Amino acid sequence: MYISFVTDAYSRKIIGYHLANSLQTSETIQALQMAISNLSEESKDELQLIHHSDRGTQYCSNEYVKLLETHNIGISMTENGDPLENAIAERVNGIIKEEYLDDYQVDNIQEAKELLDAVIKLYNNERPHMSIGNLTPNQVHQNNIKTEKLWKNYYVKSPTIVNQ
Repeated sequence: MYISFVTDAYSRKIIGYHLANSLQTSETIQALQMAISNLSEESKDELQLIHHSDRGTQYCSNEYVKLLETHNIGISMTENGDPLENAIAERVNGIIKEEYLDDYQVDNIQEAKELLDAVIKLYNNERPHMSIGNLTPNQVHQNNIKTEKLWKNYYVKSPTIVNQ
């Protein structure tokens, strides 16, 4: 089973998700459609939304790109497969898997969907994040709280040493 997430990078809130037996574009699009439907009309008009992803074939597909363009959502993709270029997605995936899902065994996709619904609710409403001032994703998302950057920048260049 595969889970597709759409996460608000600012609040870390999972605003769209879909569980399926494949990563086909039609399955992944369902997570994007959920995210779009969860956006208020006000935020769609006010914000310059950008969808950032890796270069998976589903995200590069004509259907997926067309849906983003239809909703005036900018498109950004990682350049070289470096997980640090998609760090928020990697972190959210890890949290959901390691903190919530690894301890459960499900017998069918329906049980998995019910578990995932409960997990997303817990993650969005109960789990604080250091990167957003120890608030929950929902607190930041609903209240548009200004957050401070408390994370490290792994792209800081170290001094160049020239051997002579």
